[in-house]
Amino acid sequence: MASLHRMAVATTLALPLLLAGAAQAEDWQTAKDADGIKVSLSDVPGSAYKAYRGETLIQASVAKIRALQEDVVGACTWIHECKQQKLLKTTGDEAWTYTQFNTPWPVTPRDSVLHVTNSIGTDGTVTRNLEGVPTYLPEEKGFVRVTEVKGFWKLTPKGPDSTQVTYQVHTEPGGSVPSFVANKFVVDAPFNTLKALKQRAEQ
Repeated sequence: MASLHRMAVATTLALPLLLAGAAQAEDWQTAKDADGIKVSLSDVPGSAYKAYRGETLIQASVAKIRALQEDVVGACTWIHECKQQKLLKTTGDEAWTYTQFNTPWPVTPRDSVLHVTNSIGTDGTVTRNLEGVPTYLPEEKGFVRVTEVKGFWKLTPKGPDSTQVTYQVHTEPGGSVPSFVANKFVVDAPFNTLKALKQRAEQ
């Protein structure tokens, strides 16, 4: 059961679709720094969409933050523009999740399927690697499937009740997305997600 919850947590990472080249993105530029949350952006070779990285210190334990992420349905309330999400399958330290996202007019709503792999470091750091698997499920009517997602969540303990949280993502959203929408999303997604998670965890 614990394993199931751990995997579910991964779902939480689902939202903002991740860093398809985040690993290759290097030249990070600060795009927003407010409310204790720093958002940086980086160009990704071969992509028209920037990778984003959100960082914040949350006054809560890694265990508490994990518990919030493990509540798959509830996590959708603090993930930016999440409409609904669910856990599809879990095996050991791996999970497969499905998420639907709201998008501003005139962009067709997106959905994504993620393969999440969880690991725990010797210092207690929890890392959830996210990878899009768009063909894992048939496409849903009324949604455009996100074609590529790559990224991670990292929860690093800084004390018994303090955790450094890093959320890094790059996505290829599929279909047509106006530049003004894409440029706003890569800042709002990490900022709003971390802000809402921080508020919930510190209650």
